Parts: sequence; C-alpha cells; structure tokens
Amino acid sequence: MPDRPVPVPVERLGFEMPPVHDTAEAARAHRKERLAGALRLLGRLGYEDGVAGQVTVRDPEFEDCYWVNPFGQPFAALTAGDLLLVDGDGRVLRGERRVNELAFAVHAAVHRERPEVVSVVRAQAPYGRALAALGELLAPITEEACAFYEDHALLDEYAGAEEPGRIALALGPYKALVLRNRGLLTVGDSVDAALWWFVAAERAAQVQLIARGAGKPVLIDHRAAVATRERFGSDLAAWASCQPLLREGHAGGVNIMNR
Repeated sequence: MPDRPVPVPVERLGFEMPPVHDTAEAARAHRKERLAGALRLLGRLGYEDGVAGQVTVRDPEFEDCYWVNPFGQPFAALTAGDLLLVDGDGRVLRGERRVNELAFAVHAAVHRERPEVVSVVRAQAPYGRALAALGELLAPITEEACAFYEDHALLDEYAGAEEPGRIALALGPYKALVLRNRGLLTVGDSVDAALWWFVAAERAAQVQLIARGAGKPVLIDHRAAVATRERFGSDLAAWASCQPLLREGHAGGVNIMNR
C-alpha cells in the first residue's frame, strides 16, 4: 500500500501579498499600471456611460497630487501612458488632455478628507444606480454583502458634482458611499482594493434587487454580519479578491494587466 502523502509545510505554500516598492518611481509605475488596468476592466464590465466615471490614485511622492483618467477617453483602451497627474485644485501637471474637473473635484475632496485613502472609484454601474435611486443601503443578506455591513454610508439627498465637500463628508470613515439618485463611490488603500469594493458593492446591489423582486430577503443577524465583515471586509482581503479579476480581465480570459 503506498505511503499516504504528508502535508506540505505552510511556509512552502505560495501566498501573494501586496508588493512593497523601494522607490517612489517604482511605486508610481505600479500604481499607474493598476489604475490603467482597473479602468480597462470597468470599461469591459460596462461600468461606463459617456464621459462619466473616474478612478484616481494618489501619487506616492507628491501626496496632494493624483493620477486619473483623461476626460472623454474610453476606459477600455486606456494605458498607463494616457493617465494625467493632477493636483488637488484640478490643474494638470503631466499629460496632454483635459481632466473632468467636476468629477475630479469630488475625488480630490475625498482624498483630502481621508489622507489614508490611496484610490477612489466612481463609475456608472446599473444596479448601484438602481439602489441609489431607491435611497437604500446594502443589506446584509449574503456573506459578500456583509463586507459592507456598518461600513458604508448613504447620502440621502441628491448631491451634484458641484458639492464635492458634502460628498466627502458623507463618506465619513467608511469604504463605500451610496449617493442617492447617482450611484456608488468606493475607496481603498490601493487601486485593487478600491476597485474590488466597487465591483463587490455593485454585485451586492444586484443580488439585493433580485432578492427583493422575488420575495422578502432574510437578513443575517448583527453578530454574524459583524464577524463576517471582520473576516472579509479589510482592504487586504479586497486586494486578494481583486487579483483573479484583474488577471483574467473578466472578459474571455484576456489578461488586462499585460497591456
């Protein structure tokens, strides 16, 4: 009888962690690559509507400056070389195109209010907008939705892009904001984390609306929802969850990070 295989020592098992960079230049290149990849993914998921939608990432050296997608350019075709470096007042420092100034003002206000935030995502996804039209928070009806339990907010009145400070204050210390009649905004300590929270919130909104259409959803109780959030609701967990999504591009196996 063959010998039973023995367990592989844990220390020999591969497990990815967010990269650490030795220089600001290396960190900048990585953040720009991830930002471009995130934008392409959002475009392929259909989370784009005309010129609306923006993703920002804080520059690792000039912390009051942010890399962002240029105004009017389709997400799906963007590369790191297309990105703009913009200061907190909306002035383009590097790049050859205009920035969406109204949309950027919201991101800049969030970055100023939350200095620990590296990336902000605001895109046009249908179920998040539908939930926002109802003026509802994400309910703890699935394990995935519990990541947002008591960790997102609702701005329960319409606020346009001309009110950036109000939007930033409404987000508070949380990872996500439902902007009534507008949609979702998410933040994270990396592009990957902020992107995952946006995609996860959109999917949670979809499940919530489907469940409500079919009947009365059963809520996960408070204690279990909190425990689930503590297990799956960190930015590190979001970063890990985002890696397969970015690698495969969620579009026929195309690796969007190799462009």
